[in-house]
Amino acid sequence: MLQKISNEQTFSFRTRPLLDPCTDHVLSLFAGLMGTVERSLFAEFSKGKPIQSLKSTYLKRFSITARQFNAVRVEVEGKVSSIKELQKVRLEALDLRIASLEASIQKLEKKQSIVVRSSLILKNSPRAVPVSSTKLNKILRPISKKQKSPCVLHQKKRSLSRLRSRRVSLDRDMQNGHVPLCFGSKKLFHRQFDLATNGHSNHEEWKEKWTTARSSHLFFLGSKDETSGNQSATASIQDNGRLSLRIRLPDALSEFGKYIVIKDIYFSYGHDQIIAGLLRCFARGVDGECGVAISYRLVRDKKGWQLFVSLPTQKPSIVTKNGIGVIGIDINADHLAVTETDRSGNPILNRRFDLSTYGKTKNQTKALIGDVVKEIVEWSVGTQKPIVVEKLSFEKKKCELRETGNSRYSRMLSSFAYKAIILGIKFRAFRFGVEVQEVNPAFTSIIGRVKFSKRYGLSVHGSAALCVGRRFLGISEKVPRHQAEIADGKGGHVTLLLPVRNRGEHVWTSWRRILKKLPAVLVAHFQATKKRSSGRSNPTCCDTG
Repeated sequence: MLQKISNEQTFSFRTRPLLDPCTDHVLSLFAGLMGTVERSLFAEFSKGKPIQSLKSTYLKRFSITARQFNAVRVEVEGKVSSIKELQKVRLEALDLRIASLEASIQKLEKKQSIVVRSSLILKNSPRAVPVSSTKLNKILRPISKKQKSPCVLHQKKRSLSRLRSRRVSLDRDMQNGHVPLCFGSKKLFHRQFDLATNGHSNHEEWKEKWTTARSSHLFFLGSKDETSGNQSATASIQDNGRLSLRIRLPDALSEFGKYIVIKDIYFSYGHDQIIAGLLRCFARGVDGECGVAISYRLVRDKKGWQLFVSLPTQKPSIVTKNGIGVIGIDINADHLAVTETDRSGNPILNRRFDLSTYGKTKNQTKALIGDVVKEIVEWSVGTQKPIVVEKLSFEKKKCELRETGNSRYSRMLSSFAYKAIILGIKFRAFRFGVEVQEVNPAFTSIIGRVKFSKRYGLSVHGSAALCVGRRFLGISEKVPRHQAEIADGKGGHVTLLLPVRNRGEHVWTSWRRILKKLPAVLVAHFQATKKRSSGRSNPTCCDTG
């Protein structure tokens, strides 16, 4: 689910501090202790015990401070809440996949019955002529090559049975309040059952990695009423502008002292914001100034420890204005189409930003999205126009990928980082005072293709971006009265006899009729174009009435 951007938003910044071997060892022991506390607390929660009632017991049992217990409690509650929300999303996705498979199976069964009946008719006819299976297939025109295999229907039924079983199990977990959580990741846990394949020489080696993965982070919960915004991890500003972080150790590790200190901490991004937050904490109580809750998280990876700092940031003053136009964005699997409009909804400028995430790593995807988002937000700041995006959900489309034959489109859509793009736009716009609005994207692509692509010389996607912006401006998109020349997306066009508008119907009803007819017209158009040796694109005409 997309996060809601409010007037105050929490941002996180990351760095990798330089640690001496002694500090690294103490942090590893500290993480191991807190990992044990976290798993024990989750086990008690799974038994139905309220977490808050265990506080005094855990303070004595593990020799930790009250603030350290609260940090672990918040983490466990957060993970439980996240999994419960994820269960709802998974249930919806399973319903979509089941519905898609049922529809596919129904089509295959219908196709199979037609094949059987046609074969019997041809064989039992008194004037029957021997017909080969190849010729019969040509006569019956199967839907796709994939569906010729007699095993396809059987395999789809097996998949449907597995999905239904999975849904029953998930629904039972949700009703019973069961929260499946594997500390250290399920993937690493299953590696112990095939050590050689997964690169482990023996079980002890695997167990060492498993133990490390289960205790590889420390969380220090912040509060605006505490010194430097955090009681367990107190930051101070050094003379050179860098930070020094003093971490309170639990009593169980008193042999290493009460505190450990990490010095010379510097953040490549967000250092000034962290300094500003600390200065607010130092001025707490002066002229009614309140502090800032600053939370810290230490995460160990293959290279060492990473330090994350999270603190709330107030929304700056809005720089965009209403009534002067918008910047509409049409998000596609391999690019963003962006169109700027004036106050009347007419296009001023259109740009395409290539953004293919297929085959990219997670960090590469983030970098690509960040570069594109930066340009779009700078464009918005320069024109003082708000950004308008589509409110989309690709769960249904992704569930249908298994039933489509377009492998290229399926691969692109599977790697489509739609949520990351939307969040990237929202968070950067938040920092620069740019408003981001969301609209219903229904029929924006077909409206743009029919009405605006030829009129303004825009691409199909650029026209869709124009429609996204116009929808936020409240402009109704009526169906043109006359026969339309519709762009085919490849430099040519097709012609549709547009339906007569019924004033008693919603305008989207007419667009829905056009949308149902257009794919068939485009297929016929491209087939005819391919057969012509000259390659000249002549319009194809169809009546949608």
